[in-house]
Amino acid sequence: MKESINFFEKVYEVAAQIPFGRVTSYGAIAKYLGAARSARMVGWAMNASHNNNDIPAHRVVNRKGLLTGKHHFDGTNLMQQLLESEGVIIKENQIQNFETVFWDPSKELPIL
Repeated sequence: MKESINFFEKVYEVAAQIPFGRVTSYGAIAKYLGAARSARMVGWAMNASHNNNDIPAHRVVNRKGLLTGKHHFDGTNLMQQLLESEGVIIKENQIQNFETVFWDPSKELPIL
């Protein structure tokens, strides 16, 4: 169990660096952390972070730009509203300019 807590903390460190108006994917965070097959675990970390306002969980989506974590937010469309307030365009639960707003931690952050 201790390993997952450490992994979650690493996920939070990466997520906290996602710039305003940008998004990344569960898989991109997992890959950056050297655990490419752990995208689902990144999702669990994001789900567990909702009581921590320092973690912008709304900026983490699936690899196709879908707001798959939206049902874990309070309110019907809170995830979408938060992203739209940052200028991200969303239609039918999918980010429209995904390639433009995608932030890749493997390219933007120092190598671990």
